[in-house]
Amino acid sequence: MNFHEYQAKALFAEVGIPVPAGTIARTTDEAVEAAKALGGDFWVVKAQIHAGGRGKAGGVKLCKSLDAVKEAAAGMLGRTMETYQSGGRALPIDVVLVTEASDIAKELYVSALVDRSTQSITFICSAEGGVDIETVAAETPELLHSVHVNFVEGLQAYQCRQVGFAMGLNAKQCGQLTRIMLGLYALFNKYDLSIIELNPLAINTHGDLIALDGKVNSDDNAEFRQPTLAALRDTAQEDEAELLATQYSLNYVTMDGNIACLVNGAGLAMATMDVIQLNGGQPANFLDVGGGATKERVTEAFKIILRSDKVRAIFVNIFGGIVRCDMIAEGIIAAVKEVDVKVPVIVRLEGTNVEKGKELLKNSGLAIQPADDINDGAKKAVAAAA
Repeated sequence: MNFHEYQAKALFAEVGIPVPAGTIARTTDEAVEAAKALGGDFWVVKAQIHAGGRGKAGGVKLCKSLDAVKEAAAGMLGRTMETYQSGGRALPIDVVLVTEASDIAKELYVSALVDRSTQSITFICSAEGGVDIETVAAETPELLHSVHVNFVEGLQAYQCRQVGFAMGLNAKQCGQLTRIMLGLYALFNKYDLSIIELNPLAINTHGDLIALDGKVNSDDNAEFRQPTLAALRDTAQEDEAELLATQYSLNYVTMDGNIACLVNGAGLAMATMDVIQLNGGQPANFLDVGGGATKERVTEAFKIILRSDKVRAIFVNIFGGIVRCDMIAEGIIAAVKEVDVKVPVIVRLEGTNVEKGKELLKNSGLAIQPADDINDGAKKAVAAAA
């Protein structure tokens, strides 16, 4: 689950991480009142969407008057914004954050995430932060410093100081960085987070560290024990099909291609998408119906798939271990009839009751193409989509 910047900063404030004073606004008048309450002569108006890259898309405006604040808010609220990180979607701007402007001497980067290769929470830090951090990672990876946290010992202060000095910070700033990193580590564990990103973590003209922007993502699997975070969810920022899929316990991610995939098992789903691409096609989605798929869930999966007008073919790739192939076949037949599928459907079945499943599909009277294996199915799906 993703969170808005203002929500992330509220979490940072819980553990004493310094952030600029700010107030959210849902109307232009509220934005002006927020600026007045903050005082000062300069303010920043920031569009609140679940995507980075807002500055390059015009979603971050430095304002030198109250009229400019009102104009900036009017240019964002009620509109949509697409950035290079929004996955090709234009996200609605329902809220803006009005903050005090900060004088920046240097921008740093600090993030915490789950590193599966080391099975640890890992911090990635750099003395070169800001909007071009991706370029830094690609072209000068030596400027990135990693700290792998031992699960038993936890994050140690000396590790934070080491990375601080490696980034060229002075003793005072290393102390501030240590408190910030320890705070982030505490948040990560308390709220079952999957990533935290401070970009930029700025050094102001007084030489102090302050988190100007923040991104937080939590682990959906832990939502049941995080009611505080669950209450912050903004479904308007989420893909409609992905949101609908969660209601049926389907793991669904929208993609840019035109070949829809319906698979049981995340690993097989990933392999299916790979084989489609190897055969010259592009998957329209990731869809794992799970090991305990039912006829009803398969039907709902078809409905979700066909919400996209990009889909030109459907490749069903099922290995029947826990779930029986004949039950999946019944679900496919019911779905094709109920949803009135107009695009080609290619089905590869393997596993428990596979022959019975194939027989059901063969005798269904529907235009369902059988596939011998995953590669045969991918080739047929690519040809059908073309």
